[in-house]
Amino acid sequence: MADQPLSPIDSTFWHLETADHPMHLGALAVLQPSARQGRDPGRRIAELIAERTAAMPRLRRRVQDVWYPPGALGWAEDRGFDVHRHVERIVLGGDPAERDEITAELMAQPLDRDRPPWAAYVLAGRRRGDQVHVLLKLHHALADGLGAVEIGAGLMDQIQDLLPAPRTAPPVPAAGGPNPLALATGLLHTADPRSLPARIRYAGRQLGIGAAVLRTAIEGGSPLLAAPTSGTRALATAELDLDDITRIRKIVRGTANDVLIAVVAGALRRWLLDGGADRAELASAAPRALIPVSRRRRRQGVGNLLSGYLIRLPLGEPDPLVRLETVRTAMDRCKAAGTNGGAGAVALLAEPLPPALRRAGAPLAGRGARLLFDVLLTSVPLPDIPLSLGGAPLRALYPLPPLARGHALAIAMSTYRGRAHIGVLADGRSSPDPRALPAALAAELSAVLAAVR
Repeated sequence: MADQPLSPIDSTFWHLETADHPMHLGALAVLQPSARQGRDPGRRIAELIAERTAAMPRLRRRVQDVWYPPGALGWAEDRGFDVHRHVERIVLGGDPAERDEITAELMAQPLDRDRPPWAAYVLAGRRRGDQVHVLLKLHHALADGLGAVEIGAGLMDQIQDLLPAPRTAPPVPAAGGPNPLALATGLLHTADPRSLPARIRYAGRQLGIGAAVLRTAIEGGSPLLAAPTSGTRALATAELDLDDITRIRKIVRGTANDVLIAVVAGALRRWLLDGGADRAELASAAPRALIPVSRRRRRQGVGNLLSGYLIRLPLGEPDPLVRLETVRTAMDRCKAAGTNGGAGAVALLAEPLPPALRRAGAPLAGRGARLLFDVLLTSVPLPDIPLSLGGAPLRALYPLPPLARGHALAIAMSTYRGRAHIGVLADGRSSPDPRALPAALAAELSAVLAAVR
């Protein structure tokens, strides 16, 4: 029997997946081993990852059906768990593009749904001193972006030093905790509040979100960021100087995230124009960016606790400062409205639905993602302290977002040690080539910085 139910959002992500459309998110870490770590640091890092992930109870659980309520899913311990089925070592050649090509291919491969839904890959070269790259891939049912950060951080030396001796089995629920039968049947995840006024407010919230979703779908977005779902992936990564982002933020106000979103908007404008789009096309329909927002509080596990904001990216605007002000104003408006309303809170619509209805409706919702938004743009916070794995310092970490059906690309951002790291995951047949985006991002940041000066 399952010992914990999947939340409504978790189970929706599980059912969204199809054979040609895996629902994965991930992170690509870049480690710099030193000479004293031996001739084969990749092997040592792979062994450490296997040891540390095996001690994480959440990563020893798989998804299974439960008998009640009908259509529900639960987490259950994988009694045949073998961590070596989840951790793989890959030897890189000397081609600089090989890392991104292999990572993109790995992100396109579905996970085994009969095992715990995660995998880790250690990509390392043959020469002493070569960087080691670690790809951690998680099914979106297992974690949202913040939950993935918690899992990834748990692998690092600095976090391991704070932990007690590793455990090899999931902890037993403490006395007085949630009733296992209630957890298995999903009763603790019923979304309906108890009092009548609270139920009325909750129903009003759901109706408001539904109406906002409908308006957004009717208004439409931009066909420039659409792509056929091919089942293939392409990857691009970029780095920006966080000091430059901070200089801009101090002058124009707002947040560093506002500046990053505006820089991405300007880079998308450059990328599309270089790829053959004309200015009239960019001005005709501003793309809709879905920006996930965590509703997580401390110690709430690693599942999905998400809402989101939905804003229009001003790609038709040629002035970088006007683009920046437009983004800042839109984000301020979303924050003032909160995370419980608007079309970006579409994930909350899954909460009151019976499990059987979520199971039936998720594939339709996945095919309709293009009606709601045009590009996923997410920001993942990282602890701003020096981190290492097996003694190898972490030099960069590129978050890799899930790619919605029918979308050309999705973009994720994180900040670490004075750098903004950007991961772009695209459909392998999207056009123009997403590998041109890093140059567009660097050019746009320079243009914004020159404009504010």
